[in-house]
Amino acid sequence: MLREVLRIGSRRWYSYKSVRRPGQPAVSSNVELEQNQKPKQTSDTHAKSNGNLTKQLAAKIQATGPITVAEYMREVLTNPHGGYYMNRDVFGRAGDFITSPEISQIFGELVGVWLMNEWQKLGSPSPFQLIELGPGRGTLARDVLKVISKFKSGAQFSMHMVEISPYLSQAQAQRFCYKYEILPEEEQLQHYQTGTTATGTQVFWHRRLEDVPVGFSLVLAHEFFDALPVHKLQLINGKWQEVLIDVDINSTTADFRYVMSKAQTPVSNLFKPLPQEQRSSLEYSLEAERHVGLLAERLEQHGGIALIMDYGHFGDKTDTFRGFKQHALHEPLLAPGTADLTADVDFRHLKHVAETRAHIHCCGPVQQGDFMRSMQGEVRLEQLLMHALPENQSIIRSGYEMLTDAKQMGSRFKFLAMFPGVLAAHLNKYPVAGFG
Repeated sequence: MLREVLRIGSRRWYSYKSVRRPGQPAVSSNVELEQNQKPKQTSDTHAKSNGNLTKQLAAKIQATGPITVAEYMREVLTNPHGGYYMNRDVFGRAGDFITSPEISQIFGELVGVWLMNEWQKLGSPSPFQLIELGPGRGTLARDVLKVISKFKSGAQFSMHMVEISPYLSQAQAQRFCYKYEILPEEEQLQHYQTGTTATGTQVFWHRRLEDVPVGFSLVLAHEFFDALPVHKLQLINGKWQEVLIDVDINSTTADFRYVMSKAQTPVSNLFKPLPQEQRSSLEYSLEAERHVGLLAERLEQHGGIALIMDYGHFGDKTDTFRGFKQHALHEPLLAPGTADLTADVDFRHLKHVAETRAHIHCCGPVQQGDFMRSMQGEVRLEQLLMHALPENQSIIRSGYEMLTDAKQMGSRFKFLAMFPGVLAAHLNKYPVAGFG
C-alpha cells in the first residue's frame, strides 16, 4: 500500500537554519492568511504583557518563595495575557523556530500514509476521529488531511484539535477550513471553535484532551510533549530534591536564578525513579505522564492509534531545559514570555507510563530519519523533484535532507507509536510500518 499511496499522492537541540517550502515567500510568518484575516497581534501590546508577566512572577516568588521550574514554564508559555504561545505566531522564519511539517510537505504526507496504512490493517473502522495535540500552525493537520481524504475509502471521520492558544486556533482554522466559527464562552461546550474543511469534514477545537469525545481515534502529537512543564530533580544524600526558581536581585543579565530546595518538595518526595535509573539529575514531567496516561486509557477502552513525534532521549539525558528566540539559544530565565521554553522528551518515561497505565503495545522509539526512509520518503522526494520547477529543486532536496540527516533533525527527533495491547499478536504478524 505504501508505494501505491506515494505514487498516487503525485532543531531545537541547536538552531536549525530556517527554510521555506517551494513557492512560499522568503520571509513570512503566516503566508496563507490574507492580511485582513490574520488573528490580531500587536508587538507593543505583547512587549507590555511580557513586562507584566515578569513582574507577576517576581511578585509571586517574593510573596510565597521560590517556584518550581514546571510552574515557571507553565506561566511563561501559557499565561492568558503574556504567555509565549497565546497571542502570536511563533513558527517559521519570522518566528523563533521551525518544525518538520513547515520544512517539507513530505513529512506530513508520510505521517498521513502511515496512519492510513495502519488504519486499513486494523479493518478500516468507521467512523473515526483524527486528533492532534498542539497543532501549531495546522500545517501537519492540513497535509495529513489531504492523504486521509484521498484514501479513507468512504469512511466517516471528524477532526479534533487540542489547542489552548486563541491565536493559533484561528491560524489553524484558516489553514485548512473552508469556514469556521468561534463559539461564545457562555455556551460552556466541550469545544470552543468549530470549522468545516473544503471536503466537508467537521473540525472541533478543545482546550483539553479530556474534552475530546470518546471513540476510535488516530492521535498525533508533534512537538507537543517538549513544551509540557518539567520538574528538575537532583539526588542529594540519597533523597531527591528539586531545583527551584527564585528572583535574582543582584544580576544585571537575568530576572531570575536557580536555587536548590532546602528540603524535599511534594514532587521530589513522591517521585519514583524507573528501575535501573542511573542518573542523579533529571527532568520529570507530570503533565507528560498525565497526557500519556489519558492516551493509553483512551486507546485501550475505545481503540485507535497514537503517534508521538518529538526530539528526545531514552532516559539518559540530564539537563535539557532551554530557551529559543529567533532561531538561537536563549537564556530561559531572561525576559520570560519572549522566547520558547522546551525540554527534551524522555521517551523511556512515556513508554513506561503507557505500558503500565493501560494494556498498551508500544513500538519504538525510532529516529525520524529511519522512519521517513522506511516509509519510502526518497520515492516521494524524487516524485516532487520530477515535477518541480528548476529553481525549487534545491529547496525541496535540502528540506528533505534536513529532516533525515543524522547530523540535523534525522537522529534528534524520535517517533513512538501506541496501539491497544490486544493487537500485539496481530502487529507481530503484520509489523508496523516505519518501525522495523
